[in-house]
Amino acid sequence: MRPGKLCGLAVVVAVAATACGGGGGGGTGEDSSASGRGGSGFPVRVTDCKGAPTTFSSPPRKIVTSNAAALEMLLRLGAGDRVIGTGFPPGKGALPGELGAQAQRVPVLGKHIIPKEKLLGSGADLYIDTFAAMGAMGGAGDAPTPEEFRAAGIKHLYLASTACAPMAAAPQRDLSGVERDIERLGAVTGTAPRAKELVAGMRAKTAAVHKAVGAVPEKQRPTYFLFDYDAGTKQPMAVCRKQVANAVITQAGARNVFDGCDGDFKPVSWEDVVAKDPDWIQLAVRNRGDAAATDQAFDQAAAFLRDFPATKGLTAVRKGHFLRIGSERTTIAGVRNADTVEEIAHTVHPDRFPAAHR
Repeated sequence: MRPGKLCGLAVVVAVAATACGGGGGGGTGEDSSASGRGGSGFPVRVTDCKGAPTTFSSPPRKIVTSNAAALEMLLRLGAGDRVIGTGFPPGKGALPGELGAQAQRVPVLGKHIIPKEKLLGSGADLYIDTFAAMGAMGGAGDAPTPEEFRAAGIKHLYLASTACAPMAAAPQRDLSGVERDIERLGAVTGTAPRAKELVAGMRAKTAAVHKAVGAVPEKQRPTYFLFDYDAGTKQPMAVCRKQVANAVITQAGARNVFDGCDGDFKPVSWEDVVAKDPDWIQLAVRNRGDAAATDQAFDQAAAFLRDFPATKGLTAVRKGHFLRIGSERTTIAGVRNADTVEEIAHTVHPDRFPAAHR
């Protein structure tokens, strides 16, 4: 998906005419102007998934994030000291080094979705939402209305690559949507130079992968199934063409076996998985907050596939073609999506990266 495709329904950033244009490569005219190189870069105008505008005249000072995706982006942008709370916090050890230590110091306003009263009373001036209306997240019907956000003095910003992508016409087959989210947050928080660095690092990694595997014909690319172990084993949950994971898998030179389903996630049957007979299976488990416990979860996911009558004969299972990659860095937007592209590509195309496998 080209950068401009997501903008039809997604979040668009535009800097007022008083700010200087130009900026990061690969974006549309509106987004590229958000670098703010002509001064402070404010005011910054943002539209939500349906086009409703919000204008920032200065960087927000107190931010609440709906989950670990937006939190990690802010930490990497150097705006973590402004985060006063989060929902769906990252588990201990989910983020590396000092990044993880910073994340653990952020107050948890909700282990899952933040209760409406707590969010509205948080004192935040910005809420960054990963889930759009959160209608499928459970209890989301009690999410604040636009009028309630305004009354509380809270501006509402979405991550387009997760919140808006399911509504967009085009699938996600590259990381431009994620990159644009980082650039938007950089513009809104006044950290555009850092955002540009982060995006450049991501593009360098994906460009190296594309150089190695880009010439592999589509039909010769290995098929790939992301097994969301934590979604349950009774009925598997597929990642579809508009989910971030589809972009990660595609950029890595593999073929998501459920690229044909629309939207982001879809319950499927084991019969559907068997019919696809994937060449590779990602054991996508969530961080348990403890390395040993997370490793055990990977082991349990693999054991299930080996023992379950419907899956033990699959090509990937018979050959032991498993990838132990956490679901967070695959299905949630962030800088580490590019790292996952690298890891998948090196695993499923070892002949294309000989130096890495010596």
